[in-house]
Amino acid sequence: MTLQGLLARQRDDINRVLDHHLEHFVSPAARLQDAMRYALVLGGKRVRPFLTYAVGELCNAPSRALDHAAAAIECIHAYSLIHDDLPAMDDDDLRRGQPTCHRAFDEATAILAGDALQTLAFELLSQPGLDVDTGRQIAMLRVLGKASGSRGMCGGQALDLAATGKQLTEAELEQVHQLKTGALIIAAVQVGVLAGDDAAQAHADDFAEFATWLGLAFQVRDDIIDVTSSTETLGKTNGKDEAAAKSTYVQLLGLDGARVKLQQLHNKALQALHRIPYNTELLENFAEQLLNRDH
Repeated sequence: MTLQGLLARQRDDINRVLDHHLEHFVSPAARLQDAMRYALVLGGKRVRPFLTYAVGELCNAPSRALDHAAAAIECIHAYSLIHDDLPAMDDDDLRRGQPTCHRAFDEATAILAGDALQTLAFELLSQPGLDVDTGRQIAMLRVLGKASGSRGMCGGQALDLAATGKQLTEAELEQVHQLKTGALIIAAVQVGVLAGDDAAQAHADDFAEFATWLGLAFQVRDDIIDVTSSTETLGKTNGKDEAAAKSTYVQLLGLDGARVKLQQLHNKALQALHRIPYNTELLENFAEQLLNRDH
């Protein structure tokens, strides 16, 4: 099967898992449940849960643990997108080619849907019977909590908002994106390792380094395509960062400089993978497609 075919099948599998969990953990508030499903299941590349599955399978993790871990990661991601799109944050009307959650429903329902998806993530990951050592299951919860909070995505979003209209240095911009974008990508990989066998834990640092460089490269590519692709291609409003006076790698380094930076980060991610004594070809191919330096 081609990588494209594998990714399509994986997206379908992840969507089925997400649907299953939403059907199992049903809210008595029907409109809230609809908003949660709208934000979680309808669209998305599923980059983060794919990483959890791919890494977890390399590390011999049980499938039930990976189903719950991948779903938890995507719940956190969906919650973050709902809140990022709100008028008080990035104020966007389009996400994944369709109206943002607060436009499709209303602002209050969107806020509650984000809150509910965040808490659902921890409910999923703390379920009994995941066939994972209790200590490592607690570590998975801790990893997800750190990636989601003030030392992760929320901290990155706060720094990003504070930097609006200001010129950041490259180091400051990297800090913003390592938290806002990178933290959850790192967590997606880390929970896959933690769900794995004892032997896999020896390679946790190399997996985390791979995810660190991949996450930052993913953001650089996002900055590039924000100025080189149309709104229809992106599925969200193009040129939004420039219009909002946000610091980006393109604004800081220029388009050619950002492309050089992307290649450097991609190479660092591959170097970390090559230190892991597993067959990481799938992860290498996925990184190549995800970063797709031709754009």
